[in-house]
Amino acid sequence: MPRTLPPLDSLWAFHTIAETGSVTAAAAELKVTQPAVSRRLRELEAALGCALVRRGPNAISLTDQGKRFARELRQGFAQLQAATRNLQAQNAPLRIRAYTTWALRWLIPRLPRFEEQNPGIDVEVSTSTAVVDLVREGVDAAIKTAPVDHPPSPKARRLQPVMIAPFAAPKRGNARRAGASVQGRQLGDRLLAGRLPGDRLLGSKVRAGDWAVWQRHAGLPPAAPPLLFESTTLAIQAALEGLGTVICSPAFVQEEVHAGRLVALSETSATTGDCYWLILPEGRVSPALRIFTEWLMREAAAEDVVPTFAGQDTDDP
Repeated sequence: MPRTLPPLDSLWAFHTIAETGSVTAAAAELKVTQPAVSRRLRELEAALGCALVRRGPNAISLTDQGKRFARELRQGFAQLQAATRNLQAQNAPLRIRAYTTWALRWLIPRLPRFEEQNPGIDVEVSTSTAVVDLVREGVDAAIKTAPVDHPPSPKARRLQPVMIAPFAAPKRGNARRAGASVQGRQLGDRLLAGRLPGDRLLGSKVRAGDWAVWQRHAGLPPAAPPLLFESTTLAIQAALEGLGTVICSPAFVQEEVHAGRLVALSETSATTGDCYWLILPEGRVSPALRIFTEWLMREAAAEDVVPTFAGQDTDDP
């Protein structure tokens, strides 16, 4: 079969010239010399039998044929890049970026179930609170919080609302139980949600306003500023050590509550107005990412976490 395509390096050199606007910029992009780029351009024009650029004393510009060819090359190279990414994705793990606490306490405990249902798809989790550039950082998808009615990107999928409630080590819960056992059912959750006098409030810098949200929800006056840690994980650990009462999602401390290491100081959770969002890349997603997305949406929809209140009689039906 006769060869009808010019050399690929010449095509790529012209594509880069068209994208950058000059031979000098193209040479810098391709990490070759200016004469090398000019030579590839001349070879391409000779192979095609037409002029692709107009050469001026200090600059070049695309001819009409060059402009049409550049547009078609751009589409062709985009398809080649997408095909390459999709092929590489079949053998590479999915790279998911998330907040530390959400990754440690929500996603990773569920991953064994995902891998059991989808053998052959590995998930690699990294953590950061910074804004993520999926393409530049080589990340397949990311988890971020944003207001419920303001998705952080055009293709973001809403996962679950950010819910909060106060939790403390058992010695604080026992003190709350004494007051709740006498009056709890009559006074209702508004009073039971109040913090203990002298409690130190614990939270994270990422969600520094959650205690103020809780105080409004519970009808409580503003309190002293909370002690803020770099992550909610650290604040939870501080609460486990008896250093104060942490505000966090009930989903993050289910294991500690069930084991009796933490108790909830309220029968209900408060909505913060934020949601966890799954940020997906523009364009088509890989089959593995599509499977992970569908699984993650099901897991989030199935979650129904209600705090176990410290003053609640566990013998009640």
